[in-house]
Amino acid sequence: MYFFKQSIRELYSSRVDGVMDTFGDEFNKYRSPLVSRYASKEMAYNFSDKKKFTTWRKLWIYLAKAEKALGLPVTEAQVAEMESHAEDIDFAMAAEEESKLRHDVMAHVHTFAHCCPTAAPIIHLGATSCYVGDNTDLIMLRDGFDILLPKLARVIDRLSNFAEKYAGLPTLGFTHYQPAQLTTVGKRACLWLQDLAMDMRNLQRAREDLRFRGVKGTTGTQASFLQLFQGDHDKVEDLDRMVTEMAGFKKAYMVTGQTYSRKVDIDSLSPLASMGATIHKICTDIRLLANLKEIEEPFEKEQIGSSAMPYKRNPMRCERCCSLARHLIALLADPLQTASVQWLERTLDDSANRRISLPESFLTADIILSTLQNITEGLVVYPKVIERHIHHELPFMATENIIMAMVKAGGNRQDCHEKIRVLSQQAATVVKQEGGDNDLLARVQADPYFAPILGHLDNILDPKTFIGRAPQQVARFLSEEVRPLLEPYKAEIHVKIELEL
Repeated sequence: MYFFKQSIRELYSSRVDGVMDTFGDEFNKYRSPLVSRYASKEMAYNFSDKKKFTTWRKLWIYLAKAEKALGLPVTEAQVAEMESHAEDIDFAMAAEEESKLRHDVMAHVHTFAHCCPTAAPIIHLGATSCYVGDNTDLIMLRDGFDILLPKLARVIDRLSNFAEKYAGLPTLGFTHYQPAQLTTVGKRACLWLQDLAMDMRNLQRAREDLRFRGVKGTTGTQASFLQLFQGDHDKVEDLDRMVTEMAGFKKAYMVTGQTYSRKVDIDSLSPLASMGATIHKICTDIRLLANLKEIEEPFEKEQIGSSAMPYKRNPMRCERCCSLARHLIALLADPLQTASVQWLERTLDDSANRRISLPESFLTADIILSTLQNITEGLVVYPKVIERHIHHELPFMATENIIMAMVKAGGNRQDCHEKIRVLSQQAATVVKQEGGDNDLLARVQADPYFAPILGHLDNILDPKTFIGRAPQQVARFLSEEVRPLLEPYKAEIHVKIELEL
């Protein structure tokens, strides 16, 4: 909340072409890469000082309007004067006031009053600092979700198209990162989509659950407003309702201390951290597949993968997502601890922490969604590489099918099993100790025991016979689970992302 006077004066000391340069020499100071390097303009603005302090002024205007409508001595001229100065904030004056008063809200009350001399007596009438502070935070959280949700919808849309396109392309499945039963490229993408769909529902729920703090007074009892309205409880409730509606909320929290419950911050940041875990898993999978040369993220024509090794195509976008996702996950610890140590009606040890954890969570989520959209719009699949890997492992996976075919042809299951076991061990020795190709099929074809089924081996070894219902699962999942989720965002879903870095 507080700044040292010297720092304030330095912060606002330089002017360039008559415009306040709030950074001074910006390259001599630490700048958060979340804003200077990565975040979208809309999310950076959402948590900017301009947005914050103009929202404070709007909240004071809402309060004055409602108080006037309910009979308090507030004039139309006072409201009009406040509205005419809602945007023109003198940040230098506010900083100077804060350096004297050691109180950010009162500094801005004085600054607003300076340009609104007629309205000065009624600005912040009956309110406490959390009226503007907490309500503004809730507005920023709500607006932050409104920025993130269409971006998440676009990622889901791009990945849905990818899953549909490759619904029937067989690929090796992996368990324990060892080759396992075949799946399809599209089915694997649906595993990613299922987690993202859960994240979408979680973000929607968190956004819809947000309420307004409203007009509650210093400890949440509304005592100051009850006094202003001379004991008229109905007018106090009407005031709370009117301001809540003007701020664009359907409901306010019925009970608060001085602040809204800090569990609200937990409920807001939890789905973001959970989404971070989802995106980390997706991008880790893509990085593993890139190592196998089966799938790659987009790679620009002039992009450099390594300063030392010019041939490299590093998955740097996925690596960025993983790096920032870990930060997003770690940020959840802040609101958890903050909520747990709030004493009674409130303590101020929440403030400095929330100034960092709330914006950074939304800024980080914004960045990784934009980056993931860019990735999913340009994913490259290499079917021939995938096919080679399948043919390298499929003979081992086909042994059960070979045994069943032999039994159908009149063979003994146990005898066939022993034959296959011996031949498989021989082929494995070639692969592991000699570095050769898997020659199990050649061994089967050379053994007279398997003569009854040799004419059917091609059908037995068709990769599409090993993918089960994967294509059908993809089609049903996209139709019933994914497409309906995207309906509310149809108008915004086709926006493309161009990453600057």
